[in-house]
Amino acid sequence: MNFFRNRTSDDRGASLVEYGLIVAVISLLSLSAVTLVGEKSEDTFTDVAESLDAPGGGPVGTVPGGGADDSDGGSGGGSATTTTTTLPPATTTTTVAPTTTTTVPPTTTTTVAATTTTTQPITNMIDAPGVKLTYDVRVNEETTQPVLFLIGSPMAAAGFQTLARHFPDRTVVTYDPRGSERSVLDDSTSEITPQLHAGDLHRVIEALNAGPVDMFASSGGAVNALELVSKHPHDLRTLVAHEPPLASQLPDREHAMAITEAIHETYRTKGWGAGMAHFIAIVSHRGEVTPELVAQPAPDPAMFGLPTEDDGSRTDPMLSRTIINITHYEPDYEALKAAPTRIIMAAGEGSDGEMANRGASAVAERLGIHVTVFPSDHGGFLGGEYGQTGDPDAFAAKLRDVLES
Repeated sequence: MNFFRNRTSDDRGASLVEYGLIVAVISLLSLSAVTLVGEKSEDTFTDVAESLDAPGGGPVGTVPGGGADDSDGGSGGGSATTTTTTLPPATTTTTVAPTTTTTVPPTTTTTVAATTTTTQPITNMIDAPGVKLTYDVRVNEETTQPVLFLIGSPMAAAGFQTLARHFPDRTVVTYDPRGSERSVLDDSTSEITPQLHAGDLHRVIEALNAGPVDMFASSGGAVNALELVSKHPHDLRTLVAHEPPLASQLPDREHAMAITEAIHETYRTKGWGAGMAHFIAIVSHRGEVTPELVAQPAPDPAMFGLPTEDDGSRTDPMLSRTIINITHYEPDYEALKAAPTRIIMAAGEGSDGEMANRGASAVAERLGIHVTVFPSDHGGFLGGEYGQTGDPDAFAAKLRDVLES
């Protein structure tokens, strides 16, 4: 929590450490019912703050001037390639999948060992409306498997370093969604929607020039991936959509959607610390959202070691209107059913009853498929990123089984 106390407004929009700490609340504490009523709720929030103060937390570093640090314990429209290549080899061309080749700029010096991924990801950038998107490629020259694209939202590439290392037999791509970390918006106040994210993902996949890819998409990334499939059905071979926080699809949707609006309103009127405290309290709630929960005031940010003063900034990539645009999104089920993409809705065994977990079940029911249960919880794939650890070995093994089944 010391990181929160020392944070400035300059790096709030560029770093997703707050997202990692949210995952900490879910992964480490598994609060079964946060009601914010009476002395018991105060004790619960005190426990949260104390656990987040424990050693071992903090952000994952990035390689200066480029891609996410890959050391242990870390993390429609045209497109124009503006920096390094998409799938570069040791020389000037490489085969990612049969008959697919691409050109490497002369400045690329990373070498690729046969049948392994590069030690460090190769960073690339492409233009998209209102943002320059940054993505990283770990190349396996000899694989015959589709490219594996790992995404979250707002969690960026830094959150998938451990999971990426579990797939050395594939070319693996990660990226920073618009507004997160290295993908800085031209206008920090511009609105971000699943439709914009889907367009960005389509641009990156086009730039890879490697045919339909497999995608693991978690949290808000799963929402964006559902939009991608409905608009660009031939981009993905398989989509594993892990815990999309779709309040709009729940039986208690009226109250679930209202509570996300309440979080945004807290952020809008009281600032980042108050908004984040409200968010943490709600995401750990299990079960249906009731009118009483919606009506409860936001907790004191100090309970979590969050700043109590409002610095005036309103550019957080999650607490801005993005939280409403993601949770209120309405999937196009007819388009999803018609797409050639194999869709797998995934939910963690340790997050049963939480909004994102319930969202996966609700979408699966509408698609007429069963939910696939993954080990751990909402952040089960984390292996030290943002100071948090789920069960990444078991999680990656399950993902591999699902992709190869």
